[in-house]
Amino acid sequence: MSVAVAPKLMTTEEMLALPENGVERWLVRGQLREKPMTVRNRTHSRIMVRVGFLLESWLEKQPEPRGSVLCGEVGVRLGRNPDTTFGVDVIYVSADTAARQTDETTLIEGAPVLAVEILSPSDTQEAINDKIDDYLRAGVAVVWVVDPRRRTVQVIRPGEEPELVNIRQELSGEPHLPGFQVQAAQLFV
Repeated sequence: MSVAVAPKLMTTEEMLALPENGVERWLVRGQLREKPMTVRNRTHSRIMVRVGFLLESWLEKQPEPRGSVLCGEVGVRLGRNPDTTFGVDVIYVSADTAARQTDETTLIEGAPVLAVEILSPSDTQEAINDKIDDYLRAGVAVVWVVDPRRRTVQVIRPGEEPELVNIRQELSGEPHLPGFQVQAAQLFV
């Protein structure tokens, strides 16, 4: 009779110590996940800049203390023991979370308020759904899944039905990003 052996759990530090070899890596409850590095295209990059710009423009109008908007596969450790660590296209973190980071911080520690995933041709629905589930489990208040091909944004909040916003509609950050409202079309210009 064979006995199933549980996979060895890895820490974020162990994952980050692995050699750079063109593989995208992340941890889900201590289990290493890998896939070939996604080649970002011009459309993906442009949308990332637009989302970051629109969020930063909103943030500048907010009272102090403000959080932070970060983009470009931001490393986020969503949980520890076992670790869950992802690279996220764009995030907004609260002022409290931003204040806990130091100059030595390489990863954001803790759940962002907003996590934005911009779909790439290599993304599978299963992988995106798993990532969304892990974001929500970790306490992310709102997730936007931006689909450049269909020019839509899926808005997912814990305990609510997902909302699909197209370019003729307004994208709102309420209640977690008070006052954030833009035409969804602005993400795709």
